[in-house]
Amino acid sequence: MLSSVEGLNFKHLMYFLRVARVGSLVRASGSLGLAPSTVSAQIRTLEQSLGVRLFERRNRGVALTDVGREVLPYVEEIFGLGIDIEDVIQGRAPGRSKRLVVGVTTALHKVLTPILLAPVFRLPDPVRLDCREGRLERMLSELAGHGLDIVLSDSPAPSKGPIRVFNHLLGESGTTFFAAEKLAEAHRSRFPQSLDGAPVLLPSAASPLRHSLDQWFSAVGVRPRVVAEFEDNAILKAFGETGLGIFTGPTVIAAEIRHMYRALQIGRVDGVRERYYAITVGRRIQNPAVAAITDAAREKLSG
Repeated sequence: MLSSVEGLNFKHLMYFLRVARVGSLVRASGSLGLAPSTVSAQIRTLEQSLGVRLFERRNRGVALTDVGREVLPYVEEIFGLGIDIEDVIQGRAPGRSKRLVVGVTTALHKVLTPILLAPVFRLPDPVRLDCREGRLERMLSELAGHGLDIVLSDSPAPSKGPIRVFNHLLGESGTTFFAAEKLAEAHRSRFPQSLDGAPVLLPSAASPLRHSLDQWFSAVGVRPRVVAEFEDNAILKAFGETGLGIFTGPTVIAAEIRHMYRALQIGRVDGVRERYYAITVGRRIQNPAVAAITDAAREKLSG
């Protein structure tokens, strides 16, 4: 596929990575402090050295070609290894914090994230946390390229996926329905029948929770009115706080959700379960910070 790598340059690879992540030459050049024409010229030089097209024009930005998508994980791995080298050096230098890079999937409840990551800051040796968010597929790609130490997710990595990783079940929780005060008062009595025709905010159809909720609605014989669907749970709950619709959250953090979103509880459903996973590249967890996260999460979620 590649005609020559003699002209391969790490700066060119860095420009490629920035553009690939933001999908725009203008935005990438702004973060690099360079003119868009300069970044574009460097990308063209990289493409010429490899003998392939890495990007194609798409609307007002650029998108990876099929070859570009193949190249991206390798470039991420190169820079991930560079970060590992920095971490080794920093870990040996007195007074320097070690670095922990955590990927959090978009669908994971944001109220739960700081609870799961809190043990990192209680370790005897200081740790600098780098927390990133994205869809599971992207997080797994970064994990496989050693750009992440761990991924926290509400769904496991596919067992037959192209990336070999390991799922560690942290625990699970039942589901609680919440709403802003006025809406909650109108639908608290006769739960769950009160949900029939009620406005609801639901996770996207692709999420495991949505599948479980749809099954439960059918089983109890209610048909809520779906006002909106969201991939990001934080955005969903922000809309719920405005009173636009009833929303759900894990029972295990019901108190935190009531406080953060000024919501009232409508009812609990133990049969609709959410599961939470830590995903790593190794079967055994050896990083002390990752172990602290998984151990504390299992204790919290078992309660």
